[in-house]
Amino acid sequence: MRGEASDLCFDCLDQRINSDFSDQIVFSYGVSDSPLPFGSSAVVEVSDCSEESSASSSCESTSSQFIVEYLRKEEHGCLANYVDRCVVGDREGGNSNDAVETDECLDCSPSVSQATADDDDTENITCGTIAALLPIVQISKCSASELQKVASSFLYECTEDQILASLNRLITGKSSGQEAHSFLRLLGLPLSEEKRKLQCIRHPNLSPVLGLLTSSDCLVSVLPKAPYTLENILYYSPSAIKSEWHRNFMIYQLLSALAHLHGLKVSHGSICPSSILLSDSLWSWLKIYSKPDLGSGDADSSASRRSWCVEDCYSYGLYADLKISSHLDWQTHFDKWWRGELSNFEYLLVLNKLAGRRWGDHTFHPVMPWVIDFSKKPENDSDSGWRDLRKSKWRLAKGDEQLDFTYSTFEFPHHVSDECLSELAVCSYKARRLPLSVLRKAVRSVYEPNEYPSDMQRLYDWTPDECIPEFYCDPRIFCSLHPSMSDLAVPPWANSPEEFIRLHRDALESPHVSSLIHHWIDITFGYKMSGQAAITAKNVMLSSSEPTVPRSVGRRQLFFRHHPVRLGFSREKEQSRNELEMHTFHGFGVDNKRSVILQADEYLEETEEASAFSDHAAHLSPKYHLHENLVESPLHVSYSENANKVNTSLPGTSKNKGLSSRISLNYLLEHMEVRDEASTELQELLQWRKDFCTGNFSKDIAGDIFSIGCVLAELYLMKPLFNSVSLANYLEGGELPELIKELPPPTQVLVEACIEQDWRRRPSAKSLLDSPYFSATVRSAHLFAAPLHLLAKGQTRLCYAASFAKQGVLKAMGTFVAEMCAVYCLPLVTTPLSDDECELAYVVLKEFTKSLTPMAVQRLVLPSIQKILLTTGYSHLKVSLLQDSFVRELWNQIGKRVYLEMIHPLVISNLYNSPDKISASAASVLLIGSSEELGAPVTVHQTILPLISYFGKGICTDGIDVLVRIGRLLGVNFIVKQMLPLLENVVCICIDLSSMKKPEPVRSWCSLALTDCLITLDGLVALISDELLIHELTKGRLCLHVRVLMQKNLELRVLQFAATSLMSICQRIGQEMTALHVLPQLKELFDEFAFSEKSADASDSLSWKIRTAEQNFHPESPIKNRMDLVLLLYPSFASLLGMEKLRQNCPTWLLLEQYLLKHHNWKWEYTGRSSRYSMEAKPVLKKGPASKHTPKMLLNGSGRSVPQLQGLRNSNHLKPHIHVPVEGQEAVLNPLVHEPWSWFPSPVACWDGIDIGRFGNPKDEHRWKIRASVLSSARAYHGALRSLVVSEDECTVFASGIDPGFKGSVQKWELASLSCVSSYHAHEEVVNDISILSSTGKIASCDGTIHVWNSQTGKLISLFSESPSYQDQTSSYLPSKNNSNQCDRIASHGLSSGIFDENLYTCMHYLEYMDQLVAGTGFGALRFIDLARGQKLQIWGGEPIESGFTSLVSALCSGGTQTKHGDGASVSPSWIAAGFSSGQCRLFDLRDNGFISSWRAHDGYVTKLMAPESHLLVSSSLDKTLRIWDLRKSWTPQPFVVKGHNDGVSDFSIWGKDVISISRNNIGIFSLSKSQDEEEQQQQRIIPQKLYMAEKGGRVKSDLSTICVLPFSRLFIVGAHDGYLRICC
Repeated sequence: MRGEASDLCFDCLDQRINSDFSDQIVFSYGVSDSPLPFGSSAVVEVSDCSEESSASSSCESTSSQFIVEYLRKEEHGCLANYVDRCVVGDREGGNSNDAVETDECLDCSPSVSQATADDDDTENITCGTIAALLPIVQISKCSASELQKVASSFLYECTEDQILASLNRLITGKSSGQEAHSFLRLLGLPLSEEKRKLQCIRHPNLSPVLGLLTSSDCLVSVLPKAPYTLENILYYSPSAIKSEWHRNFMIYQLLSALAHLHGLKVSHGSICPSSILLSDSLWSWLKIYSKPDLGSGDADSSASRRSWCVEDCYSYGLYADLKISSHLDWQTHFDKWWRGELSNFEYLLVLNKLAGRRWGDHTFHPVMPWVIDFSKKPENDSDSGWRDLRKSKWRLAKGDEQLDFTYSTFEFPHHVSDECLSELAVCSYKARRLPLSVLRKAVRSVYEPNEYPSDMQRLYDWTPDECIPEFYCDPRIFCSLHPSMSDLAVPPWANSPEEFIRLHRDALESPHVSSLIHHWIDITFGYKMSGQAAITAKNVMLSSSEPTVPRSVGRRQLFFRHHPVRLGFSREKEQSRNELEMHTFHGFGVDNKRSVILQADEYLEETEEASAFSDHAAHLSPKYHLHENLVESPLHVSYSENANKVNTSLPGTSKNKGLSSRISLNYLLEHMEVRDEASTELQELLQWRKDFCTGNFSKDIAGDIFSIGCVLAELYLMKPLFNSVSLANYLEGGELPELIKELPPPTQVLVEACIEQDWRRRPSAKSLLDSPYFSATVRSAHLFAAPLHLLAKGQTRLCYAASFAKQGVLKAMGTFVAEMCAVYCLPLVTTPLSDDECELAYVVLKEFTKSLTPMAVQRLVLPSIQKILLTTGYSHLKVSLLQDSFVRELWNQIGKRVYLEMIHPLVISNLYNSPDKISASAASVLLIGSSEELGAPVTVHQTILPLISYFGKGICTDGIDVLVRIGRLLGVNFIVKQMLPLLENVVCICIDLSSMKKPEPVRSWCSLALTDCLITLDGLVALISDELLIHELTKGRLCLHVRVLMQKNLELRVLQFAATSLMSICQRIGQEMTALHVLPQLKELFDEFAFSEKSADASDSLSWKIRTAEQNFHPESPIKNRMDLVLLLYPSFASLLGMEKLRQNCPTWLLLEQYLLKHHNWKWEYTGRSSRYSMEAKPVLKKGPASKHTPKMLLNGSGRSVPQLQGLRNSNHLKPHIHVPVEGQEAVLNPLVHEPWSWFPSPVACWDGIDIGRFGNPKDEHRWKIRASVLSSARAYHGALRSLVVSEDECTVFASGIDPGFKGSVQKWELASLSCVSSYHAHEEVVNDISILSSTGKIASCDGTIHVWNSQTGKLISLFSESPSYQDQTSSYLPSKNNSNQCDRIASHGLSSGIFDENLYTCMHYLEYMDQLVAGTGFGALRFIDLARGQKLQIWGGEPIESGFTSLVSALCSGGTQTKHGDGASVSPSWIAAGFSSGQCRLFDLRDNGFISSWRAHDGYVTKLMAPESHLLVSSSLDKTLRIWDLRKSWTPQPFVVKGHNDGVSDFSIWGKDVISISRNNIGIFSLSKSQDEEEQQQQRIIPQKLYMAEKGGRVKSDLSTICVLPFSRLFIVGAHDGYLRICC
C-alpha cells in the first residue's frame, strides 16, 4: 500500500492538476486509500479536440475519463531515471521507448537521507524490465497538450493495433510477423523462443499505462479508467459473477498476467480486489502499482501530508487532528471508538470507507447523520431539538403511513426508493461551491438560484436524505461562489459558519448522540438493511431489477447483528443504575460495594458484547498479504538465488526442446479445441498438488501466489478468507480458518496450495495455470478472447473475430466456450460500421448463430440483431440480416415462436415511417417469402394486420406491395376470405370517422389510410377472375368506391383516386355488368352533383370561366373541386355504356350535361367510338410488359427493383393501378378446391370489431375477445382425447387419446389441412402427457413410462421408467431449507388416487435451457432426466403431505429468471413448482437444488400449473377454482381466487394476460391484469360459456378434456371426451 507521504489533500490535488494541465483537464474527484480526502490519484476528464473526434462529433468536443497518479521522483528513483533518459533520448531525435538499452541497469537507490541498512538487498532494475512492463507508455513533459495526445492515442490510434493485425494475417494464412508469435507466447501457447531482440508487448490482463509525464518533482502516470473493480462487484453486485466457471476464468486471467510478471522476475505485491480492474464484460486487468522505493512505515502521517500540500493548506487544517490510519484496520478503529479514543465523526468516516463511499464523487459521497432538527438549539438534558436517530431520515420525512402504503401497493415491496444520500441531495448541499455546469447536470437543467434552500432549517426540512461530512468540518460550504446565489444561512443560535460547524460537531460527539448513534449505524450500514429487521424499521430498499448487471456503487451491508452502544453511553443501563441508587440506602459499605460490583458486571457484559461484535465483523479487516510493510523497489524486482538474469519468457517454456518455432492456423485450432471432458476430479487435483515442482522464485513472488489464493477463496465465499486475527493464528500455529471448509473441494485444494505456510512449497503461477483445476474451456476461452482486449481498432478486432470464426474456431471450442466468448464479440457488431465492416459483422452473427444453443442465441445474439434492425437509415448489415437465408438459419436455431416475438415485428417496422428504400425492399421480400411457411393464420395476425395498422401512418409502397404479393402467393380464396373483408373494414372505419367531428390529425389520417387501402384493393382485384369480381360486386363489397365518393369531408385526391379506380373496375367487367351493378349505386351521387350545380355556379363563376379556357384538361389532372368528379365520371360512363343507356339510368342527365357544357365545354357528339374530347375510359387491363406487382428481382443479393407504386400516394394526382401478371402467366388466380387453411375464417368474422391500430403482439395487454365458436373439427380418437400440444410454429398439433382396447397413441396433425399425417403406437397404456422437446423434432410422451421419439420418423430414441426401489431412498431427496437437519421421507403406502401406480410417471415438464425433462411420479417425487445423454439424474422429494400417505404429482411448471435483459429475454428458470393430487403445491429452487416451501393450494386435485410471469403461479383444480399466487411477497402466498365454474377445472391455457379455462363443456376467460388491479378483493368471477358450432349450429355437448392456445394465430384448440379435436376462436 502506498505510504501517506505521497498523498495530497484533494483541494491541493485539484490545484496541482489545474496548474500542470490548465483548465482543459477537468478534475472530477480524487481517489483515496484513506477515509479522508487525501490521495495522489484523481479521475479527470480530458477534452478531446483531435481530428478524429472533430470528424465524429461535428462541432462539440468530447471528453473521456482517465486516472492520473502523481509519483514523487524522490520515492521512485528507478522509474524517474528511466523517464529522464527517455526524455533525453527523445530530444536527440530518437524514439523515447528505444532511447535506452534494455540491459542497462538503473540506479534505484533513494536519497541519502532515506537510505537504510536494507539497501544491500535492493537490486537494480534494467530498462528492459520497465520497457516490458510499460510497452505502450508515452513519455514526455507534463502539459495539457501532451496529456491530450496520450488520450487521443488511446481512443483513436490504438497503439496495439499492429499486434492484432499480425494475428489476423496468421489466421488468414498470410505472413504474420514476430508480433503474433510473441503475443501467443505471452498467453502461454507452447512456442520456442527465437533469439532476437525482445518484443515488448503488453499482457492483455495487465492494466495499460498510457503515459508518464514528467515535471520538476513528480511523474504523472496516465491510465484509462475502468468501469469497475472486483471490490465493487463483491460489494454491490456479486450476482454479476454468474457461475463457478466465471470465477475460475477470472482467476485464470490473473494467473496469466502474474506468470508474465514473474517471468520478468517482478512481483506485484499488492494483489487484492481493489487492484483488480474489470471491464463492462468483466474482463480482468491487474493494476500495476507504482510503489515507493521504501515504505513509509509508521512515520508521522500528518507531517508527511503537509509536506506535499501547499503552504497553509486549509484542508490540512480541517483534518490535522484526526487519528484515522490509512491501513484501515476496522477492528482497531472500532475498539478505539468503543473505548472513547476515536470520535464519532472519525468512526463514521471509517464506516463510509468500508462501504466504498468516495470523497468528491457526488453519486457516492460519504454520508453522515443529521443529529439535530434545527427547531431549536439542542441541550444534552432534553430531547427537544434532537433528530430521532432510531429512524432513517427518509422515514422521518415521508412518514410511516406513506411508507406502509408504498410497501403494500408496489409491485416490488419497498420503503426506500433511493439511496440514503442521492446525487441530487449532495449537489444541493454543496450548491454554493460547485460549478453551475454541475448543478445543471445533477439538479436541474435550468439554473434557478431561488429554488435552493436558503438556510439550514429549510435545507433539513426539504431533504429526505442524510447529511454530508462537510457540515461537520468545513465552514466554506456556507459561502457562495455564485453572485446570483446567497450564502447558506446558519441557524439563529450560531453567529457564523465557523461557530455552527463547532456546535454541530459538538452535537455529533455529545452524550445524547453517542448513546443513540448505534441505531443509525444499524439502519445505514447494519442489520436493519435486510430481513425482518428492515421491514420493522421501514428500511426495505428497492432492489435492483437486474442483479447480474455489474455496478460500481450501491449499498453494502457491513454488519449483520446489533451494533454495540459506545462504552459508558448505554441509556438502558444508566437508567437501571439510577433506579438502583434511588432504592439503596447510602452510607453502608455493603451497598457501595454492591454498586461497584454491578458496574463491574455491566462493564464485563459490554466488553463481551463488543468483543463478540468485533469477531462477527472481522471480515471488515481483510488480509491478502503476509507482510504489509515490505521494503520494496519501484516495481518490486525479485531475484531468486539461482537467477542472475532477467528471464522474459514464461517459466518452463524458454528452454523446452521440441516446441514449435512456426505457428499456423491449425496449430492454433488444435490448442483451442475442447473435447468432451468430465468435471475436475478431486483425486487428479490432489495428485497434481503432490507432484508439482516448486517454482524457482523469491519470497515476494510467493507472496503474490498467497494473495491469489485469498482472492480465489473470496470469489466463492463472498467474504475474505483471512482477517487480521485469523492470519496471525495461521502464521503462528498453522491453523487454517474455518471458512476454508465452505469451499468446493477442488477449490479448497488449490487455495490450500496457494496459501501454504512454507512459501517455498507454493506453486508458481505457471504451475497453477497448467493444473487440472482449470478446464480446457477456460484455457480456450482465454486464448480466443485475449486478443480482443488489446488496444486495437474496432475494425481490427471485428476482423479478428470474423476471420477466426469463419475458420471454425467456434466449432472447435465448443458450444459452451462460444457462448462465454460471445459477450466479447457481439458488442462489436452494434456500433456504426462501414460496408466492409458490415460484411465482417454479418459473418460474426452468422457463425455465432450456428454455434450457440437456441437459448444462448435468444439471450445473446437476438438483442444485437434487434439493435441493428432498429437503426434508421441505410445499413448494409441490416439488409444482409433481412435476407431469407439468414432468417431461415435463425428459424432453425431459435424456432419460429421466438422469431415471431422478437424479430418479426422489427422486420415489419422497416416498412413504415420513411424507411430506407433498400432496407424496405429487403424486408418486403423476406415477409413475402416467409408468409407461406408461417401459414395463413399466423400471416394474417403477424404480418397482414400489422401492415394494415400502418395505413395512414407512413407505410411505404413496399409495405403495400407485400400485402398484394402475399395475396398472390396464398391464393384467391385467401384474398376473398381474408384480405378483402379486412380492407372493407378499414374503409368503413375511415368513412365513419370522417363523418364525425374529429380533430384535423384524425381526418388527415382517414384520408391517408383510405388512399393506402384503395391502392391495396386495386392490387388484389387484379388477381381475381372476372366472375369472382362480379360476385363480389353483387355483395356490395367492391362498391366501397361509391361509398367513398359519397363522402363530403374527404380530401379531393382521395375522391379522385376512388373515381378513377371505380372506372378501371367498370372497364374490366364490361358494359352490361357495369349498368347492372354499378350505375344504380351512382344514382344518388349524380343527383347530388346535379342539384348542387346552381349553388356552385353562383359562387365560383369566375373560376369556371378561367377553367373553361383550359383546353388541355385531362382526367388525370388533379381536381380542384368536388364538382370536378362529374368531369371524371359522366363522360367516362358515356363512353363505356353509350349515352342512351347512361341517360336511361341517370334521371338527372340533362342537368349534368348542361353543367359540363357550360363549365367544361363538354358536349356529347356521337362519332361512333368516342366523345368530342375523347373522354372515354382508357382500358387499363392489357397484355404487355409487367406492371407494378411483377415478381421481385433481387439485386446484388439484397435489394430489388423499385416497385412502380413508388410515390403514388404522395403524388398530386392519383390513378388506379390494376396489377397485370407477367407475360406467359395467367392473368388471374383461380380458386383451388382443397386450398390449405381453407377452414380459417377472416378475423373480421371471428372477433367483435378490429382496431386497426393494435395488431402483431401475441402478448397484447388488451383482452382477447373470444366468441367461443368452433371453426373446424375432426375426429382423432374413438375414446377420449387426453392431451394436446401445439408446435411453436402453430402448424402442427400432437394429440394423445384412447384407442380401441384402451391402448395409447400419439397422433401428429397438420393444421393447414386439418388431417392426421402420422402416429406413434409404441405405448402400451393411454398417454397422459406430451412435450415437444425444443426445435429438435423430438417428442416426449408419457403413459407411466416416458418415450422420447423422433416426430419425423417415429423412431424410439430413449425409454425411461421408474424403479420401485426409489420410493425408499431418502438420501437422494432434498432437505428442506426450513429444516436442513430433517431429510424428506416418502411413504410407500397405498395410492392416494386409483389411477396411477406409485412407480409410474404422471406428468412431465421440459426445461429447455438445460435440455432436461422433469417428470412427476406416483409417489410424489420429481425425477430429472438428461435428454442429451439419455440418463436419469437426481430425484427430488418433498415433505410428507399426510401421515402415512403420499399423493401423486399431477402438474409441473417452472418460472422465475436468474437474469432479465433489456429486451426481456429470459435466461433460465429459477424455481419449479409441483402440484399434487391432494391439493398441495411445492416450490423447489432450481439454482440451489433446495426445497423452498409447501402450502395447501386447493381443496382438490391440482390439474394444471403455469407461470405466466417470473413471479406468478396460476393453478387450477377439481375444486372448481383457479388461483393466482404472487411469489414475490411470500413463499407461502395468499391466492387470488377465480370462481365461476360449476364443475372442476380440468385444464387452462394462457394467452398474454388472459387465462382460458375449461370445465365440463364450458369455457371461461379472465384477465391476470384485472386480478392484479382487484388484488384487495382477492376474488374474481368468470362467466362460463359453451362452445358454439359455427357451421352446423348448436352447442358442443361433450365434456372438454384439454386446451391449447395458438397465440400468434389468435385461436385455441380443445380436445374432448368424444375424441374430437376442435379449432375455436
